[in-house]
Amino acid sequence: MKFEDLLLEIGGFGRFQILILATLCLPRINLPMHFLLHNFLAATPSHHCAIPHQEAFVNLTMEEVLLISIPRKPDGTFSSCEMFSQPQFHLLINSSLQPENKSIIQHCQHGWVYDHSQFTSTISTQWDLVCKQRGLNQATATFFFIGVTMGAMVFGYLSDRFGRKTMLQLSLVCSVVFGMLSAASVSYTMLAITRTLTGVALSGLSLIVLPLGMEWVDVQHRTFTGILISIFWSVGNMLLALAAYLVREWHWLLVAVTGPCLLSIICLWWVPESARWLIAKGKVKQAHRHLLRCARMNGRKDFAVSPEEDMPLAMDAQRTVLQREYKNMGGSYSYISLFRTPVLRKISLCCGVVWFGVAFSYYGMSMNLTGFGLSIYLSQFVFGVIEIPAKMVTYVLVNRVGRRQSQAWTLILTGACIGANIVIPKPFTSVRSVVAIMGKGFSEAAFTTVFLYTSELYPTILRQNGMGYTSFMARLGGSLAPLVFLLDEVWRSLPEVTYCGVAVCSGAVAFLLPETLNARLPEGIEDIE
Repeated sequence: MKFEDLLLEIGGFGRFQILILATLCLPRINLPMHFLLHNFLAATPSHHCAIPHQEAFVNLTMEEVLLISIPRKPDGTFSSCEMFSQPQFHLLINSSLQPENKSIIQHCQHGWVYDHSQFTSTISTQWDLVCKQRGLNQATATFFFIGVTMGAMVFGYLSDRFGRKTMLQLSLVCSVVFGMLSAASVSYTMLAITRTLTGVALSGLSLIVLPLGMEWVDVQHRTFTGILISIFWSVGNMLLALAAYLVREWHWLLVAVTGPCLLSIICLWWVPESARWLIAKGKVKQAHRHLLRCARMNGRKDFAVSPEEDMPLAMDAQRTVLQREYKNMGGSYSYISLFRTPVLRKISLCCGVVWFGVAFSYYGMSMNLTGFGLSIYLSQFVFGVIEIPAKMVTYVLVNRVGRRQSQAWTLILTGACIGANIVIPKPFTSVRSVVAIMGKGFSEAAFTTVFLYTSELYPTILRQNGMGYTSFMARLGGSLAPLVFLLDEVWRSLPEVTYCGVAVCSGAVAFLLPETLNARLPEGIEDIE
């Protein structure tokens, strides 16, 4: 008898499971508020070189001062990174004239002047992370995702060894500590370090919340559970837009998005440890206690109430099977276990490629909020709103056409939308906005599917290791996505071409994975092979 049969006896989706999912959704809301915070934390407002001795031009308007001090770009706008070494007064007579000597154009020598109408302050304006320092600005997001990448490996292993709940609590506490330290940063170096450590801590939330919820529900409600938890990511996406709109100063914005973790820490004390994990580790008495609690809350009073030495046969058989496999593998599992057997090896390699492509294209789209004719706050909000219907459609698709087809085609269509916007002219902002929103919807559908799909592909005894490995690949994609924007200096459309190509290729790899629709969650490696 499998654990699924035990769940049917105690209620596979009752009041107990609903309360668990409601509690787990709180930290889920908080995740995108940090993962996409770079859009506002490191936003770069319009700027130009600071002009020295400006008091000498009291008879000139600000536009005229800029005209004689700052060269124009080919599109007619003033340069953000260059200035004239000497005032070009002849341009007041005819602004279409070229400078008398190109050698008088130099990089900014006295700092920059920023437009503060949209942002009171960001890290770009705080430490002048523009022009030659632009790479450091984008690197802030990369540092964060490097932290998430490291955390994925650490928390994946630790949650399989010490339990889901314990590591989730540790993750939340560390997130609060490092989040507040980030807000108090007095230098770019301090911010880079604390944001990296925040990424490590938040990785635990990203990695553990979904499997912990999934391991308490039956087969019939597994898809619904995955979609429900995923919807709260979109809620957090929209709340980030609201928080950023209300809090325009970057220090306080960090405090605003970190504070809700405190509520999650308090609420999480009620959530039980995964009974699947407890049985797999031989902690039957503790698992039995949680199962009895679940049965009572779900109104299943007929579930056997027995001490450890007289526990239900189903739990005894479940423990025997898993512990036998545990011994056959040398008594412990590691990430190497994901590649030891043929079927698991193929699953792990393909999942790694798919997760990299999903995250790379998702964050590539999510961190590009300009060029669509909408304000940055509205773009963030709309990108969050479109994710909810995308998840609803995903719920239907994964149950009708299956996980594999849904995963492959949502990725391919994401790439198609990114590619379409490469060829659509910039003046067609309405068309570009519609295509971008469709692409964001497909991208979110791909992300929703991959979380659900992967948790069904790996067995219980390796599930967190599997999620840790795939999350590592996803964060690797997330780390590289912001840096790809710097390729626009080579060719303006190169970033979009890169995002498009990776999405389509990873979608094709998804066709190589096995289908898991209506299949039982595998408990041991024997179930996979």
